[in-house]
Amino acid sequence: MDQVVFKQIEFVRHLTIQAVEGISEKTLAVIPERFNNNVIWNLGHIYSVQEKFAFYFSGDPLQLPENFDRLFAKGTKPADWNEAAPKLEELLELLADQPKRIRQTLQSRLGEPIQKPFTLGNGLTFETIGELVNFSIYHEGMHFNTIQLLKRFADKNL
Repeated sequence: MDQVVFKQIEFVRHLTIQAVEGISEKTLAVIPERFNNNVIWNLGHIYSVQEKFAFYFSGDPLQLPENFDRLFAKGTKPADWNEAAPKLEELLELLADQPKRIRQTLQSRLGEPIQKPFTLGNGLTFETIGELVNFSIYHEGMHFNTIQLLKRFADKNL
C-alpha cells in the first residue's frame, strides 16, 4: 500500500508542476476578484504543508526555507507580504524534489504513529505518518483546482 501512496504523491505533483510550467510572471501574480491568493502562494502553500505533514510529524528534518511560514502558512496572503516571494523556478525545483525525498525518507514508515495526534480545524484527527501523507494528496488536489481557476480568471484580468 505504501507504494500506491508514493505513486499518487508523484502523480499529483507532476500534474501541479505541469499546470504552471511556462505561464507568465503576470499570470502567477494575479489575484482575481473574490480570491485572496495567487498561483505563487498556492504553490508555496502546497510545498509547505506537505513538508510539514511528511517530515515535521515524522520527526525528520524539514527542507523549508526560512520565510515560507511567513509567506505561505494558512491565513497568509500576498497583500500582506513584506518580502519578495520566491520565483517560480525555485518553487518548481522544491516541488519536483519533494516527492522523491518523501519516498526515500518514509519508505515502510507510513504506519508509524506520530508523537502526538494532530487535529485539523474541522475535527479530522491524524495519528500516523501515513494518514498525514495521504491527506496531503487531497490537500494538493484542492489547491491544484484553485490554481486552475486562478489561471482562468487571470487571463480575463490581463
